[in-house]
Amino acid sequence: MCHFAPMSQEQITLFAILAATVAMFAWGRWRHDMVAMGALLTCVLTGLVPSEEAFAGFGHPAVITVAGVLVLSRSLQNSGAVDALTRKILPSDATPLTMIAGLTTIAAALSGFMNNVGALALLMPVAIKAAEKLDMPPGRLLMPLAFGSILGGMTTLIGTPPNLIVSGYRQQTTGQAFSMFDYAPVGFTVAAVGVLFIILIGWRIVPVRKRAGVEGFTSGAYVTEALVGEGSSSIDRTVRQIEEAVPDAHLQVLAVVRRQVRLRAPRPGLTVREGDILIVECEPAVMTNALNSLDLALSATTPAQQAEEEEEEKAENGEPETKETDTDEPSEPREVAVDDDHTSLVELVVPPNSILIGLSAQGVNLRARFHISLVAISRQGVRSVGRLRTTAIQAGDVLLLHGSDEAISEFATDFSLLPLAGRELRLKDNRQMLLSAGILLASVLAAATGLLAAPVAFIAGVLASMVTRAIPLRQVYEAIDWPVIVLLACLLPVAGAMLSTGAADVVANVLVTKIAWGKPVLALVLILIVTMTLSDIMNNAATVAVMAPIAWGSAQALGVNPDAFFMAVAIGGSCAFLTPIGHQNNTLILGPGGFRFGDYWKLGLPVEIIVTVVSVPMILLVWGL
Repeated sequence: MCHFAPMSQEQITLFAILAATVAMFAWGRWRHDMVAMGALLTCVLTGLVPSEEAFAGFGHPAVITVAGVLVLSRSLQNSGAVDALTRKILPSDATPLTMIAGLTTIAAALSGFMNNVGALALLMPVAIKAAEKLDMPPGRLLMPLAFGSILGGMTTLIGTPPNLIVSGYRQQTTGQAFSMFDYAPVGFTVAAVGVLFIILIGWRIVPVRKRAGVEGFTSGAYVTEALVGEGSSSIDRTVRQIEEAVPDAHLQVLAVVRRQVRLRAPRPGLTVREGDILIVECEPAVMTNALNSLDLALSATTPAQQAEEEEEEKAENGEPETKETDTDEPSEPREVAVDDDHTSLVELVVPPNSILIGLSAQGVNLRARFHISLVAISRQGVRSVGRLRTTAIQAGDVLLLHGSDEAISEFATDFSLLPLAGRELRLKDNRQMLLSAGILLASVLAAATGLLAAPVAFIAGVLASMVTRAIPLRQVYEAIDWPVIVLLACLLPVAGAMLSTGAADVVANVLVTKIAWGKPVLALVLILIVTMTLSDIMNNAATVAVMAPIAWGSAQALGVNPDAFFMAVAIGGSCAFLTPIGHQNNTLILGPGGFRFGDYWKLGLPVEIIVTVVSVPMILLVWGL
């Protein structure tokens, strides 16, 4: 029987902090970078991380390299090189199979050398347009595309942050980091088999969600606000009569706003009055026709609501409030004109890194600041009956906005939103494409040959891009995903504390002796599966930061090659396919694909099984024990 020495107070404290951190990651109430910052500060206050080392993570090679790769990826995105490559490779008369094969393969290849979120963002409008042309559900193109981009990231050192974290931890423990293509033998094999499965079989088991489109593409049913204006034919109709008037629209009245009072789940016999605002769920393909036939208008901010927002803004600025008037008369709502020659309806998807998440149209002062209106929100799996102007935006939401193209473009840029409609082709600029691709290639080669350390190589590439104007100077810092940088920088000292306190050895000993029974191959499989499972419920970079010290401790306890265990952590950290929250790319396709939370595992589980079956033999073959 194995006996374990009692844990020290430091170890108990660290385990409590880690348990709370993992729970907070899984809960998702706060952003990952906030949780990581809290974990780091708690470790500092409890003496687990010395104060002078608290922010050493911001200078860690992995963090610097991630920032550099993000900037060079943005430069490549802006150059139009990916657009040109896509147009050359994808045939104009592609079948569903060839389109899925082409898009998934391109995404996997690009993700090895650029940020995989950027790769997906570039290819997503192409996939949406192709789905419309092929008359197939967009999700059947988007999920293979997202999964392909995730698989491709495991092939190189810079393909994904988990690879860089594992490499940095290897350097910390053994004195030598992984090189640029050390991940390739295992990563490429796993990615190739995974992509092949998705192309031949996997896409067919992606859940089919009803496709609908307004001028290109929308996803699912929209929740929008409709005004019962003066003289409307809907006045004196009941809720049931309105819902049944346009059967093809599948319209449902979720709530009625009458004189600033919201009536949730109104009874079918409720009579609609002039001035009411109906919060309705409707199929977007026929939304305009449905509202026209019911003599309803899209509702924007009313004068009363605008005054309310102004009062709130004054209160925030410490200005005196305007005296309120007591009236029972409903305010006169303002209508949105959707047929203006100089305005348009545009759909934007909210990516996981957008600063709009958690805010509302009212919170960002959408109409006053940008002169655009939020017409509707598409959020799969969640039915919101609140007012649009106060509804908190979530990652994966699709926003239907009305305004001038210039104003909407400015709003999208400021809040890092992505367009769903097919983009206009960029003007061909061979110099820009050659510069961006050449600088990225030079940085990769400098790091791969050992001429320069990876952080130095990629920051040199950033400087070269700035000097040559391959990327506008104002976009350099915008290109960096700061929440990811903060997350990595805060968790790396916490991971160091696991090593210095011996907490990693405690977990490793339990895993090796109690669960794996001292068998190295079984321990390797367990490390891979545990890492993969944690990645599905919390950020993959955070998962790897926690699991890398445990992998090292397990290898030491077994007396085997730690590189095999490091590789298992890197592979497992890159494979978050079961949920929309495990990886940013999964979240990005949630709204556009019309998916629900439980849709991902149907393709994700077979992919994770394939990854496990293929990666373990390859790790043993390439790295050995």
